[in-house]
Parts: sequence; structure tokens; C-alpha cells
Amino acid sequence: MVKRGWKETDSDMDWDIHWSDRDWIIDHFDNAHFETWQRVNHYRNDRELCRKDLLIKNLKRQKRQLERDGSAEADAYEFFPDTFVLPREYAIFVETFKKAGATTATWIMKPIGKSQGRGIFLFRNLNDIRKWKSETRWKADNADVESYIVQRYICNPYLVGGKKFDLRIYALVTSFTPLKVYLHRSGFARFSNSRYSSLASDMANQYVHLTNVAVQKSADNYNKATGGKWGLRDLKLYLMSRHGVERTNQVFADIEDIVLRSLQSVQKVMIHDKHCFELYGYDIMIDDQLKPWLIEVNASPSLAANTDEDFSLKFRLLNDMFDIVDMEGRRTGEEMRIGGFDLMFDAANEGRGRKRRVEAGYVSTLGSETP
Repeated sequence: MVKRGWKETDSDMDWDIHWSDRDWIIDHFDNAHFETWQRVNHYRNDRELCRKDLLIKNLKRQKRQLERDGSAEADAYEFFPDTFVLPREYAIFVETFKKAGATTATWIMKPIGKSQGRGIFLFRNLNDIRKWKSETRWKADNADVESYIVQRYICNPYLVGGKKFDLRIYALVTSFTPLKVYLHRSGFARFSNSRYSSLASDMANQYVHLTNVAVQKSADNYNKATGGKWGLRDLKLYLMSRHGVERTNQVFADIEDIVLRSLQSVQKVMIHDKHCFELYGYDIMIDDQLKPWLIEVNASPSLAANTDEDFSLKFRLLNDMFDIVDMEGRRTGEEMRIGGFDLMFDAANEGRGRKRRVEAGYVSTLGSETP
């Protein structure tokens, strides 16, 4: 922001753009009177997309609606694992658990309100969650019950050098009504420090199963030079060398589809406001069949950098984002690309962005060279 010549102010409302945290939005947004030019970096109820349980609820609802409508599009909503909210859906989960095989399927538990790998654990037997279930938070009359989601664990992740990874993809939404989305070409893959193992003896080893930097940086063999990351372009080139250009392009096109469909699933419930924009961090995992899976969406993706390359990526990301938000009034609004951001979807112009790229003969710009 300083590089752009902007100045910081401590005024409550005398500002042009407010880079706020979620608490400020919750506490002040509904009672604030914004001038026409003022912008804030969150939507009022972005938790519909970014809280784990609400994201799943909206994806399931969208899929059911498409099925009722007889739309073939419903089949495309198979990009998230079987997921249940506990304790509310415990009985349904147990039924699914038993059908899956009591000792063959692995499941992962995640608290809905925590991040950076906190509170996550894996299990294969219902007895393994007995301690969690017996605690006071499980009781129905406990108003402060802590909800978890339980998901079928992706046991066949794509491995590089024997190590598991997930992807961080950046999407910028400048409008939900009509939907307008940009995707940044840059991103990164976050690797585990330890080689992947599906053995029961390794289920509690977070360095094997969780790729969060907050977890991996405490490992003895953590690589500070790389931060345990590959750039998205590096990963794309690696996949091309192993599986060819066409198959790799399809993987990244599938990732774009996941981003778009997840946003479309929350359109009707998201409170749209012309003063809002939001940068989302999508966490995606690829399995050994090159199928991408949506893990979660972050409303406040970390902008802290742990390497020089990471700093450069995030600096460009923010600068490109502010170019799109365009407080200076330099843009026409018709641009297909601004910096590293490509217009992925513009509902006001019949999906302009994706349609034009397909007609031009290439499928996805994710992982492409950033100008």
C-alpha cells in the first residue's frame, strides 16, 4: 500500500479502503454508512463459503437442487469428500461409516472454527473418537458445543518424491450479484516434510498427513530455504513432464471448475454489497488419479511470507488485487487480465473470461507465467 502512495489513517470512517479483519466486519458493517467510493475487503457473511460446515451445507444443497431440476450439472459436484457435521449428523455419519467398512476407510476430524491444523486428527475406528465424544462439548444441552466436521480422508494423494502436498489457489471476487471472479496465475504447493504413509502406526503423525506450514515448520527437517513450497508453475511443469500437456491442462481446468461451482453454490445466500470485495485462498488436493478435491476456502489467507520467493508472490498478488479494485479509477472494467489475475467468470457478460479462453484454444491460465 505504501508503494502505491497510499497513507494509513486511524480514523474510524474517514478512509477510502479498509483492510479489515473479520471481527470488524461482524461488529461494525451493519451499522456503518459508506460513501460511494469506499471499499472493504470482506463480504458480510463470507462464512457461508469459508466456514467448513457452512461450505459443505451449501455445496450439498446446490447439488440436491440440480438433481431435483434434472440437470446433468449435478454430477459435477463430486469434488468434495463425504462430509458430516458432528454432533448434529452423528447418526448419519455412523451409518455411512459402517457401509464404508469399519476398518478400511480412514476419516479426518476438523473443528469448524480453527485453522492452521489445530484440533485435527485421523481415525479408522469409532472407538478412536470415544474420548472426543465423551467430553462435555458432546452433550446436547451444552450451548457451547464445539462442532466438528468429519470427512472421508483422501488416502491416495498424488505424491512428489513420496511426499503429500496441497495447493493454495487465489480467487478474487469483486461481485456476487452478478458473479465476477478473477483467478491469479500464481500460487503454490505446500509439501509435508515426511514421506507419506497410510499405515495405522503413522496416523497420528501430523508431519505425514498435514501440509499446513504452521505444522510443518516445527519439523526437525523443515527446509527454511524453500519453506516447504513449490511455485504453482513449477508443479504444473512437473505434471506436464509426467502426464503430458493435455492431461495437466485438464487438471487445472478442473480446479477452475471447483472454484466457480463453489462460488455459485453460495451466490443466493451471500449478502452482496457494492462496497465489498474479497480475496479467497482455496486449498485443493490432487489424488493419484489426477482428480482435484476441494479441502476448504479461506477468507483471510495468510499473507505472511516465509521465503523471498513467497514474499515476491504475495506482494505481486496484493498489488494486482488493488489494481483490480482500482481506487484510482484507471480501469475500464472490461479488462481480461490485470497483472497476474485473469478474469475467470463474468456473469454479467455471459461468463466472459472462461468462454473466450476456451475459444482461444487454451483451457486454464493457472500456473502460467505471470507477466
